[in-house]
Amino acid sequence: MGITSTGVNAALTAERSNAKDGNPNSILGKDDFLKLLLVQLQYQDPTAPTDSETILNQTSQLAALESTQNTNNALEKLSASLQSSQEFSIISSIGKRADLGNNAIAHEEGSNTTFEVYFPEDIKSGVVTITDFEDNFIADIPIEIPKNTDGTRADQLNSGVYQFTWDGLDSSGMRVDSAIYKVNSKYLDTSGQEQSTRLGAYPIESVRFEDGKAFLKLGSNYVPLADIVEVY
Repeated sequence: MGITSTGVNAALTAERSNAKDGNPNSILGKDDFLKLLLVQLQYQDPTAPTDSETILNQTSQLAALESTQNTNNALEKLSASLQSSQEFSIISSIGKRADLGNNAIAHEEGSNTTFEVYFPEDIKSGVVTITDFEDNFIADIPIEIPKNTDGTRADQLNSGVYQFTWDGLDSSGMRVDSAIYKVNSKYLDTSGQEQSTRLGAYPIESVRFEDGKAFLKLGSNYVPLADIVEVY
């Protein structure tokens, strides 16, 4: 290529200066590429000038570099837009119901197991039923209706998420083995209609973001978005 040693040194000096002043990693962008091309033309050997084909090739490379940079910028903006859109979509799910896809609890023999169940309607009476993984009956836990301030029994338990503790005993008072058990409930609402619910479905109370990941508050726990199978 028709360029003098002076031109080479000038081009290298320009690149080093750029690295020192604002580009410590010495990464050439389209502006740096253009500067090097102009320096090359400025210091080319008059007796052997750079031919037009070489200049066209370098100009073509500059155009390709700029196109690639513009594409990368557009992709970054699109990614940020999609991230914001996804976060907004997640936040808009507050007030809806999230389903974890199962109603199972892990019980350890000899210990109490605590869990939460959501009741969509007010409760007049009912039980929470524990079964084994093959749906064999294990035990019932009565749903306690609170008392009024005068000590009389209230008419209902308001809808909401309630915590229950199972002592690990079956209906005969025998301790059960460590295993996975299912939790379901049947109850009467205040109109006398039979309703059912189960562990694993809760209203979404709030959303929290940590390190770019979303966590939804279900009951008293924050659950990763990835653990939720359905929102309705």
